[in-house]
Amino acid sequence: MSATTVSSEVKIAKTPPMPAFQTAAEERLHRKQRLASAFRLFAKFGFSEGVAGHITVRDPEMTDHFWVNPFGMHFGHIRVSDLVMVNEKGEVVEGNRLVNESAFAIHSRVHMARPDVVAAAHAHSLYGKTWSSLGRLLDPLTQDACAFYEDHSLFADYTGVVYDTSEGDRIAEALGHRKAVIMQNHGNMTVGSTVDEAAWFYITMDRSCQSQLMAEAAGKPKPIAHEAAIVARTQVGNPRVAWFQYQPLWDLIVREQPDLLD
Repeated sequence: MSATTVSSEVKIAKTPPMPAFQTAAEERLHRKQRLASAFRLFAKFGFSEGVAGHITVRDPEMTDHFWVNPFGMHFGHIRVSDLVMVNEKGEVVEGNRLVNESAFAIHSRVHMARPDVVAAAHAHSLYGKTWSSLGRLLDPLTQDACAFYEDHSLFADYTGVVYDTSEGDRIAEALGHRKAVIMQNHGNMTVGSTVDEAAWFYITMDRSCQSQLMAEAAGKPKPIAHEAAIVARTQVGNPRVAWFQYQPLWDLIVREQPDLLD
């Protein structure tokens, strides 16, 4: 084991322990609370765009079901009690609101293709959709962008609003085993083993898109060398660190907007 790997493992070990649960009900509530917080944060960061965008989390007991935002509700208004659960057929089995057809078409296929994915996030954020129009992967221009170095992909076949699960299958195939996919002319999607991880990766990916757009507008940016970018990815792009990065945001939004827990 290299010295760099040992150093990274030591730093990860210093982060607080991730939560453990005694029952599925306890874990379900935790996941729903984190999901509601992610929507509030997306609203705070300006990621909302009309009725577009969705974040999902797999149910801990019925693993072919997932929780998602109700169609037509602003991210900034979503509470735990507003979330709806959808089954593998796209039917609402808990909750009294409709579900965005695109949310089911995309997210259901990602969750099906990737059993390791607990949560997935997609929105039409300004910098993410702007960068997506270039049909390019992000370059390792900053330490934060290295989280996605050789760990994100491009889906370069925009055909309109996604309503068909076959399109979701193709997006899932493009995502592969990676943590993120840039959907050309559409926007970004990130995934993770927790809501915290998926949401954090979405937030930092959007800001990395903004950073590269700004850098290229100003001149010719100098990318981080391959080996250094790989090292940085192990340090800032692993699930445990992504989960930890989200915790201050959780604390912030719950203190500012405690009604999200209702």
